[in-house]
Amino acid sequence: MEGTNQTGMIHFHFRPFSKLPEVQMLIFVAFLVMYLVSIGGNGSISLIIWSNHSLHTPMYFFLASLAALEICYSSTIAPLTLASILSAERALISLPGCGAQMFFFIFLGSADCILLAVMAYDRFVAICHPLRYTLMMSWRLCVQLALGSLALGFILATQLTVLIFRLPFCRSQEISLFYCDVLPVMRLACADTWVHEATLLVVSLTVLTIPFLLIALSYIFIMAAILKIRSAEGRHKAFSTCSSHLTVVLLQYGCGSLIYLCPSSRYSPERGQVVSVVYTFITPVLNPLIYSMRNRELTDALKRTMMRFLLS
Repeated sequence: MEGTNQTGMIHFHFRPFSKLPEVQMLIFVAFLVMYLVSIGGNGSISLIIWSNHSLHTPMYFFLASLAALEICYSSTIAPLTLASILSAERALISLPGCGAQMFFFIFLGSADCILLAVMAYDRFVAICHPLRYTLMMSWRLCVQLALGSLALGFILATQLTVLIFRLPFCRSQEISLFYCDVLPVMRLACADTWVHEATLLVVSLTVLTIPFLLIALSYIFIMAAILKIRSAEGRHKAFSTCSSHLTVVLLQYGCGSLIYLCPSSRYSPERGQVVSVVYTFITPVLNPLIYSMRNRELTDALKRTMMRFLLS
């Protein structure tokens, strides 16, 4: 049964946010604005870091990589969601199309979480081993860590997506979300999914729990090192470089844990809808705002770039 998947005949449609056209239009406008702001904010961070040589350091390299990931991550979900909201009829997505969206969602989301752990390691080295920072965080290592995040995300996404889409789907059905996420799609299968749920748990632990524990361990050492700094200005500067990253970590891992680390039997489509809006639309908007507001060097570089643009 598992090998006879009718990929050419099965189509899914997404559950609408509301049956009222006026509410759907308001949601469309809100999502469109958030998507454009996230693309503009993350794109600006990447361009500012690339164009300012003073920001060509490992910390900003990882920040630019994170911003680029956020752009791709948002673009995996937002365009199709906006099209399905705007469509007068139910927008359909084919089984291969659903698989492609799920793959890129898992791939980029996993790489995002792993990269946040890499950024925590970078801050740990910078604060706890400042004299050896340039030696330990060489450009070669930085590139390897960034590519490693992508490679691990790619491997996990490939394995999980292939496993799920080998399941038999008997007929076209409604996905209880606005994109092809793992749990809602898995619930539409006409077969036992305990192996797939166990695999999802392993992937979730790899992407969420292990990196978060590494981040927590890094920040324990970082806080201990900050408390040893005698000057208040030095403590404030060290803390400000970490607080924005820590805020983003709590947002990302908090939302992910609410969905993927809870037992699948307790999965609620309504809660999944709300939490998914947070980490697919709201978080990509907040990330550039958090980093730009909490980082003086980035803010100054942004002001200099805007002045050059206005004067040119």
